[in-house]
Parts: sequence; structure tokens; C-alpha cells
Amino acid sequence: MNEQKQKIIYAVEKIRETMCGLAHEIHRDPELSFNEHRAAQRLQAPLAAAGFTLTQPLAGLETAFCARFDTGHPGPRLILLAEYDALPELGHACGHNLIGTASVAAALALVNSGTFTRGSLEVMGTPAEEEGGGKIIMADAGVFASADAVMMFHPREKNMMTRGALACVDAVFKFYGKAAHAASAPHLGISALDGVIQTFVGINALRQFFTDDVRVHGIITHGGSATNIVPAYAEAKFLLRASTVGALESVRQKVFSAASAAAAMSGARLEIEQGLTYAERNNNLALAGLFQRNIEQLGLSADAAPQRGGVGSSDIGNVSQITAAIHPYLRIGDVVPHTPEFAAAADSTAGHEAMLNAAKALAMTVIDLLDPASLQRVRDEFTAWKTGEAQ
Repeated sequence: MNEQKQKIIYAVEKIRETMCGLAHEIHRDPELSFNEHRAAQRLQAPLAAAGFTLTQPLAGLETAFCARFDTGHPGPRLILLAEYDALPELGHACGHNLIGTASVAAALALVNSGTFTRGSLEVMGTPAEEEGGGKIIMADAGVFASADAVMMFHPREKNMMTRGALACVDAVFKFYGKAAHAASAPHLGISALDGVIQTFVGINALRQFFTDDVRVHGIITHGGSATNIVPAYAEAKFLLRASTVGALESVRQKVFSAASAAAAMSGARLEIEQGLTYAERNNNLALAGLFQRNIEQLGLSADAAPQRGGVGSSDIGNVSQITAAIHPYLRIGDVVPHTPEFAAAADSTAGHEAMLNAAKALAMTVIDLLDPASLQRVRDEFTAWKTGEAQ
């Protein structure tokens, strides 16, 4: 380990208590997608004190921000991503309190240690990863267009340097029927709820024809107001996933056709609202290799990622279509995301330790990218992937 990386480790350790406190504060005060006002301010405060230039709002999003440190010397534009939205009812059951704080800690270590000497470093605050796709909106606004590399970490039950992610899109099916007294005049009504139920039946009938990568899951968000009234309005929300955006389109067509058929069967009118499409993830292996070597220098080992199954979706996939990106995972315990147990682990000693190790490894990887040869390997891989995609 060279002297610069030793300085990074020392700099992270020096702010250990402050950063653990920051992660705890965000954890105990969860905010939902696009409403993460307090979390965004908490993450920006230490960066402002360290001399970063702050911009908020960003890309039209009130809780998106950019904290930028420019050395004034030619070099790469490197971005550390911060997430900080929570889940309804479960709070930080995906560990975004750790993600945002790790990127802030890495940036502070780089600047405080004097090791970041060329180019510019940004902590990009990206809201609404859980629902809304903040990074997609920011990507479409050109925020990442000139970045040389983008990095973040995610807590998990294993140390995994690369892991795929599915393309996904959410859809809300709104059925409009006609109210009637369910006992005395049911024949005068049109049940919007029947439209929702038949949508579930139709989608379940499709499952045997989906490929193994496809996931379709939904909930009924409104099913009526009283049992003795034929529901005039009913609503269901679904999340559709597939291995690629192209494969997702086929799934979307089939699912939407099932909902349309359900509307025809029930006599209800159907409206469909779609969210933004989360793209599949393109892991930059050269960049992931740098991160892995730094993790190993910290005394951790990398676990093999499962070859099949066990993946979700994230809007960093859209960023990875634009520039070189990594999204490694570090272990915080034997816990599964989006559960109360994971939320507890995200505010545990093990969770904080993983966050600090992530901060060190992210900052050390930034140092690696200041070497022109290392950066060129990362950029060459991305260019080759992008060129192959276009053919």
C-alpha cells in the first residue's frame, strides 16, 4: 500500500465518529423519495465546511445536489454517488444512510489528506432511488455526460464487487367502473375491482411463458370503499423486471395486454400510468478490479456473486449506460434488503464498519484513477462496450 492510500485510511479514521453519527442521524430520520430535504442538507454540511462548492437543486430536483471540489489542474472528472431516500414503513431497510455517508466520507478523506491533486471530484446527491428514478432524471438532464467514472457502494450480506441488476418499470392500472348497491341493484354496476382481480389472474397465467429472468409483482392499492357498494374505482400497482430494457418491452406488452383484457371482461375503463424505465447495469470490470484490490488491502475478501437470481434493480443502471460505473456490495450481516432486520443492521456497528471500509476503498480507487494508465483502461473498456452496443 502506497503512502497516499495510507493517508486516506488515516483521514477516514480521523472522521470515524462524525461519519457514524451522520449515518445514524439519517437512519433515525427517514425521508421518502423526492422528499429527502433533511438528509440532503446533512450530507452537504461537512462537504461545504471542507471547501466543496454546492449546487442545489439540480436537474430540476429539489433534493438533488452536487458538491464539487476542483483542483484547478487538468485531470479526470470523478463522481461519488450518494443515495439517501428511505422505504415506506421500513425506513432505511436498503441502507441508503450508509451509501450517502460513505461517499461523503470518501470525498472528505481525499480532500483533507491532500491526496486528490488533479481534476475534479464530485459528490452527487441522487434522490428517489427507491421510487421515482432520480438518477434517470439526472442522466436525461446530462448531469453525468462528461464524467470519466462514477462510483458508489451498497450494503448487503456479502462482499460482491460486481453484481447484475434487472431493467424495470413500474405501472399503475386504474380501473373506472360504476357504483351500485351490491345487494339491491348489482346489475346496474360495473365493478372496477373485478378489472383489478382479473389483471392479477391474467398476469399469473402469463408466468409460465416468461423467461427465468422476468419478475412481475404487484399490489392492490385501492379496492373499493364498502362491501355493499360495487366499486366504481380500483387500482393496482405493478413492478415489471427483465434482464435488459429490450426484454422488458416484451414483458410490458404482455402485461398491459392482460390488463386491457381484464378491462374488457369487467366492462371497466382502464388507464395506465408508467414510471421511468430503470436500465440494466453495465459493470465496468477494470474499475471493479481496482476497487477489489483496495478492499483486499483493507483486509477484506471478495465473495463470488451468484450466477443466477437474487438481483433487483437500481437507477445506477441508467448512469452505467453513459459512463464507466461500479456498484459493489459490502457485507453488513446475514440480512436481506427491504426487511426490518436489514434496517436494524444499517444502523449497527457492523453497518458503520462496512460504510467506513467502503469510504476508504472508494477514496483509494479515486487515487488509482489519477494514474493515466489506470484511467485509460477503465475508459477503453467502457468505449469498447458502448461501441459493441451500437453495432
